[in-house]
Amino acid sequence: MKISVLGLGYIGLPTALLFAASGHEVVGVDIDKRKVELLNSGKLPFQEPGLEELFEKAKNNFRVSTEVEESDVFLIAVPTPLDFHTKAADLKYVKSAAEMIWSHLRKDNLVILESTVPPKTTERLLIPILEKSGLKAGIDFYLVHCPERAIPGKTIHEMVHNDRIIGGITPESAQRAKELYSSFVKGEIYLTDATTAEFVKLIENTYRDVNIALVNELAKIAEEYGINIWEAIELANKHPRVNFHKPGPGVGGHCIAIDPWFVIQDSSEGKIIALARHVNDTMPNYTLRKVREMLNGIKNPTITVFGVAYKGNVDDARETPALRFIKLAENEGFNIKVYDPIVKDFEYPILSLEDAVKNSDCIVVITDHDVFKFLDPNEIGKFMRNRCVFDARNILDHEKWKKAGFRVRVLGDGKNNI
Repeated sequence: MKISVLGLGYIGLPTALLFAASGHEVVGVDIDKRKVELLNSGKLPFQEPGLEELFEKAKNNFRVSTEVEESDVFLIAVPTPLDFHTKAADLKYVKSAAEMIWSHLRKDNLVILESTVPPKTTERLLIPILEKSGLKAGIDFYLVHCPERAIPGKTIHEMVHNDRIIGGITPESAQRAKELYSSFVKGEIYLTDATTAEFVKLIENTYRDVNIALVNELAKIAEEYGINIWEAIELANKHPRVNFHKPGPGVGGHCIAIDPWFVIQDSSEGKIIALARHVNDTMPNYTLRKVREMLNGIKNPTITVFGVAYKGNVDDARETPALRFIKLAENEGFNIKVYDPIVKDFEYPILSLEDAVKNSDCIVVITDHDVFKFLDPNEIGKFMRNRCVFDARNILDHEKWKKAGFRVRVLGDGKNNI
């Protein structure tokens, strides 16, 4: 089949390459001319394990353009950002992609929406635009929503091995899409209707957001009781029906921090969901409060932020809690320096390790990059004005840092913080 994939970001590009590596003719479409030029020159716009090898394997069946062509399949994988003023999905990119497709639509074509969207988007937004072609959805062409299930750092593996859900506007649409995805998906493929598929994707991430909010609240309570929340979670999770997530300085990324709002944007319900969003969005505030307590009495303090990616071992800083932490700290008069050996593009300058810790008073670990575990605190301490570290992810060897003369505090540890 000839497949046009609209949107060549963290999901669209690996998806396009997997289809191409499976033998399909794939045209990647993106309005970003720089990205198109980069890919056509044989270079990748971002890092992801296995992506370079997949790109090489797929190159004979893959090309990139800024224009949509007639195809057998049109796959939409464009961003759906949150409008922070309305707390609702901004669907302008989905709408634009659909507008690019309808004039090329032919009978028996398959249209797939992979972008994460609020319930009823396929039905209420996509169908009216696509039917400008004069063709009827579910009769003349097939239409499905097939949400992605992949995490940065493991995207390609999870796209291949994870179970997938395909929601069709008709059973025939879902079946047609299942046959296509079976060309590379090794996990189970489950069929349902489009609105249910939209909803399932959102509630998967909402579950995680609410769980994280719960454990973040418990981390604060644990400190009040003089309890180490990390020890308590480890013991509680030994119960066969308990699975607490980990606390931290906030939630980021385009999924967990965004999708819960999509669930409730058209509903009068959702109080727990909204409260969980508030809890997680204010964890940078709580983290800063704890850092401020550590630095009490130090004049004109400088903070070094370790990690600005939204999660460990990736270069993705979308919706990172580090940004809120930095801006809040600046508002209180703190000097901020940033060190992240993985992230390349960020709103603030990313410094070398030595420059980032030079004359600093406190290191704050925001992101759980593995590389931070192996840093030498004795060497780092030589450059610092005051030796303090606040570990918001509980990833450092705290005894090692204490032996190097650091005052160490850990988010949620009310037992050992000194």
